[in-house]
Amino acid sequence: MKKISVVFGTRPEAIKLCPVVLALKKNPAFECRVCVTGQHREMLKQVLDVFGVEPDEDLALMRPNQTLSELTSRVITALDGYLAKEQPDVVMVQGDTTTVLCGALASFYHQIPVAHVEAGLRTGNLYSPWPEEANRLLTTRLAKWHFCPTESNKNNLLREGVSPENIHVVGNTVIDALFIAREKIKMEPGVVMSSGYEKAPGRRMVLITGHRRENFGVGFEHICQAIRHLAEEFTDVDFVYPVHLNPNVREPVNRILGTHLLENIKLMEPQGYLPFVRLMIDSDLIMTDSGGVQEEAPSLGKPVLVMRDTTERPEAVAAGTVKIVGTSCEAIYKNAKVLLSDSAVYQAMSAAINPYGDGKATQRIIEVLSR
Repeated sequence: MKKISVVFGTRPEAIKLCPVVLALKKNPAFECRVCVTGQHREMLKQVLDVFGVEPDEDLALMRPNQTLSELTSRVITALDGYLAKEQPDVVMVQGDTTTVLCGALASFYHQIPVAHVEAGLRTGNLYSPWPEEANRLLTTRLAKWHFCPTESNKNNLLREGVSPENIHVVGNTVIDALFIAREKIKMEPGVVMSSGYEKAPGRRMVLITGHRRENFGVGFEHICQAIRHLAEEFTDVDFVYPVHLNPNVREPVNRILGTHLLENIKLMEPQGYLPFVRLMIDSDLIMTDSGGVQEEAPSLGKPVLVMRDTTERPEAVAAGTVKIVGTSCEAIYKNAKVLLSDSAVYQAMSAAINPYGDGKATQRIIEVLSR
């Protein structure tokens, strides 16, 4: 029996790893242990409850206003003790967070092989997104198994000298999670209405998310100004914004959008996973700086405007379902206006095919680790 410790700390990691955890726990060839660092304390629990995953170890490392250096040192120290106690055969991490880098580095110090889910994403700019681009580059050097969502990700790794036999194109596990969530919503539609928002007949809805560090400050000022301009012009459209808990996000959102008199701007607290999927299903357009939403929305036929200057997910841009608009107030406003006004442009984006998989990524990962 192969002992695998799955280590994660944020809501996006949990969403993408819970399908793998559930599959590992059902497979008699594996002993699966779950360790969470607690980077996203409140939002992490919401996801774990949806999938019925109970952590075996909760390091509870999040502290108010800690720097990346402080978080990194605390995560490595805590994982060092955890790995010494557990002594797993494999450590699995996902994505590009501080937890991922620290999990890979602590595992390396213990000479434990690392399985990296969602490997090979690149923007080519070390500072965008920051610090994620550096996290995934460093994790690549430390990992043994590289589970890539797409062929493009595989090619990135090959250019960096990663051995072909260690690279596996499996699709993205976020689609696996999305399909599970969609079925849960179909079975129990009433359980996911905690957002308090109900889309009225005949109205359209734009769903907005934002949390990237590189957008703190001027970026979020521009994003909020664009939303306000759009809401003033498109009074028949609801602009629904679950606001991230980070004070650097909440301050400009509450100052620019929270004091408005516009009834079609709907600010709300961060949503649990199922209510958020329901909001995506009900939306007509999504504006985000999130990576995961860029992958999920195309499977639901939703056009996405990415409010960042770069993306490590160029496949969706090439497919036509995602468009990068940056954080200029004018660019955000113009591109959203086109999609809300021009049905032909809207239909072209909403009909694009999702390049991120078929919902069977978990199955492919288990097959590789079973060898």
